[in-house]
Amino acid sequence: MARAWFGTDGIRGVANERLSPELALRVGRAAALRLRDSHPAPVILIGRDTRRSGTMLEDALAAGIASAGGHAVRLGVVPTPAVAWGVVQRGAAAGIVISASHNPYPDNGIKLFGADGYKLLDAEEEAIEALLETDVDLPTGGDVGTTSTAMGAAEAYAEWVAEVAGVPLTGMRIVVDCAHGAAATVAPRLFELLGADVVLIACEPDGCNINVECGSTHLGHVAAAVVAEGATLGVAFDGDADRVLFVDADGNPVDGDHILTLLAADAIARDALPGNRVVVTSMANLGAHHALRALGCTLEITDVGDRYVLEAMRRDGSVLGGEQSGHVIALDHQTTGDGPLTATLVLAALARSGQTLAEAASAVEKFPQNLISVRARREGLGECAPLWDAIAAAEVQLGDNGRIVVRASGTEPLVRVMVEARDGAECRAIAEELVAIVERELPVPH
Repeated sequence: MARAWFGTDGIRGVANERLSPELALRVGRAAALRLRDSHPAPVILIGRDTRRSGTMLEDALAAGIASAGGHAVRLGVVPTPAVAWGVVQRGAAAGIVISASHNPYPDNGIKLFGADGYKLLDAEEEAIEALLETDVDLPTGGDVGTTSTAMGAAEAYAEWVAEVAGVPLTGMRIVVDCAHGAAATVAPRLFELLGADVVLIACEPDGCNINVECGSTHLGHVAAAVVAEGATLGVAFDGDADRVLFVDADGNPVDGDHILTLLAADAIARDALPGNRVVVTSMANLGAHHALRALGCTLEITDVGDRYVLEAMRRDGSVLGGEQSGHVIALDHQTTGDGPLTATLVLAALARSGQTLAEAASAVEKFPQNLISVRARREGLGECAPLWDAIAAAEVQLGDNGRIVVRASGTEPLVRVMVEARDGAECRAIAEELVAIVERELPVPH
């Protein structure tokens, strides 16, 4: 069926415009109605980030759940992964997160997790969407649902994450950038438990400053603080803390490619990486491919998006996968991308190896990369013979020293051209040639 509301990661939009409280009420009601067959009085957890619109949408979702006979449990401001973990820990029927992740603060979103802690499959989202406009008899009297607030949800999640580390982090001086987002409720307790000396920045949310010139989308903020503090490294979360990136002691960025390689090396040393398999997306740098294969890893390469990474991991029994953006899934611990958990695993790996972050990250020799988004008629990409002929010729030219990924945007009239090559000049020349062909062969009609 056509999906009017749910996209690749739930429902997104400007709060109080596309994502209205009326829509949120209907989503809460539809989710509870959908769950009644398997859970007669479904308990649904609700977590949110720090956006001004979060409480408005939380109230509406909770009312919708209760109107369908469900029980809404508000966790307050918690990271997205804390909701996924909480659903399983509390035996709830589902979890709902109110967040637009790394997007600007006027945006917000709604995404759902099932009773197993995984994001809902497309079929379940479509079933809920079908109920949004359906008139049904709603319960009355004692069959009406309830809403309640769970105290200490952020602290309980922080304590679980800290237990995963397995080693103390004493002696590390760490700058932690919370992006004025959901990590602000978790980071102080988590790093206290881990024993690190921590400097917290961007940890004062006011509803409108989430992701503003801070967090994982603006690493300059944490990099400057690391250098000023003489810190060991810096950690930067995004707004809902399902992603994390790092900077080393000199403020150099350390992205998801480095993180996956570092975690793979640590897991192999502990015989904790089944089949030595790692799942990456097509956007992972070729330098990461080489580094992971040098460790003896087998790579599974998926389309861009954490849902595709997770799908491949569950299919093949892999426990480590992720994206360059810092969205890392450690499936032996968690069902979704988890920034605080990933940070803890990285810091524990460094503590075990005795390496600095710069030393560990140096295993990945990044290839020069050109990524260009071209305004184009994306529907014609598959049949554009001149482009694919040029790509084939360029791939022969590059051999094992480069690669090309050309794909259409899923939402905009864009074709994305990505070229990697060991030689930067060659990389630029090939990218410019392919872009010129796209512009010539696939113009957008005026």
